[in-house]
Amino acid sequence: MPNSVGTVETQRAVVFDRDRPLTLDSGAVIEQVEVAYETYGELNPERSNAVFICHALSGDAHAAGVHPGDDPDRPGWWDNIVGPGRPLDTDRFFVICANVLGGCRGTTGPSSTDPATGQPYGLRFPLLQVRDLVTVHRALLAKLDIEKLLAAIGGSLGGMQALQWSIDHPGEIDGALVIAASARLSAQNIAFSAVAREAIMRDPDFADGDYYENERRPDRGLGLARMIGHITYLSEQSMREKFGRRIQDAETPRYGFDVDFQVESYLHYQGQSFVERFDANTYLYLGRAMDYFNPFDDPVEVQHRLESGKTGFLVLSFDSDWRFSTTHARDLAGELRAAGGPVTFREISSSHGHDSFLFPTPDYHRTVAGYLDRLAAAAGIASG
Repeated sequence: MPNSVGTVETQRAVVFDRDRPLTLDSGAVIEQVEVAYETYGELNPERSNAVFICHALSGDAHAAGVHPGDDPDRPGWWDNIVGPGRPLDTDRFFVICANVLGGCRGTTGPSSTDPATGQPYGLRFPLLQVRDLVTVHRALLAKLDIEKLLAAIGGSLGGMQALQWSIDHPGEIDGALVIAASARLSAQNIAFSAVAREAIMRDPDFADGDYYENERRPDRGLGLARMIGHITYLSEQSMREKFGRRIQDAETPRYGFDVDFQVESYLHYQGQSFVERFDANTYLYLGRAMDYFNPFDDPVEVQHRLESGKTGFLVLSFDSDWRFSTTHARDLAGELRAAGGPVTFREISSSHGHDSFLFPTPDYHRTVAGYLDRLAAAAGIASG
């Protein structure tokens, strides 16, 4: 496949253990943490060309390429931006993507075995903050013997992680690319999260989070939560262009309560395919971490930290994104500037709504590539 990183494999590393357990921001302790991650490209001798991808709520470590035996037409979730000659150019950069703490795709989370009981954690897994996700990312970098990143990049929850990392440890990252993200969820966003959470927790098969050994899991609730979320990821324009009021597999309406419109069929498909690869408890935990996210709660401390480092910021929004609108991005950029952070802000035109960060929109890709070029030039990394 042209410009693809080709065949890749997910690796695993234990980054916290009994001798050095993970202490969360809340003070809770997790005895052992294993992380699933993938890398693309090669680390240069100076170890200065590392770029870390922080994934969104439903993402995982498999950002690019294909796994052995997988359909080559279904590569990693951000394959269009990672690869030789692409904005995250693997001929120049060593790109890392790790499944987050609390995840269900190879990193320790609610579905993992609690060493104290020998059973899956379920809801006994401690609540997480975005800062905790960053702590595990940093532990993975230490395992890889990488002291500093050229860049951290992510969309949505991924952008929140890049932002938190840069505020807490500004000397560790040359540039943070914060895409389609928010510094704090609005009441409307928290409301969507609350409804999705209720859909999961009211599913009769939820079993207070202890469904792992049961014959049935809360698939109906998780599927409904995904359907709700997916509506917020699309713009009205994209839904109109994709579906309009077209009927599914018929010329005229059937006038009933079963699936009739194409958009209904699409949402059912999204819900069903999601439950086949994701864990309901992980959806709860990561969604709640987003609800509580507020990196500027102490502006004086943020200013002090940013002044101690030299991290720059690229803040990107999309004009059709109503979940984390351009207003969110402008507010975020304004708070960074007020704290003394050097910020480049751009709004990109795209019809894909919140999901725009996943699409190969030319202006978006040029902006990301240009910013990484400037970071690379300042770090003395040769151009492609």
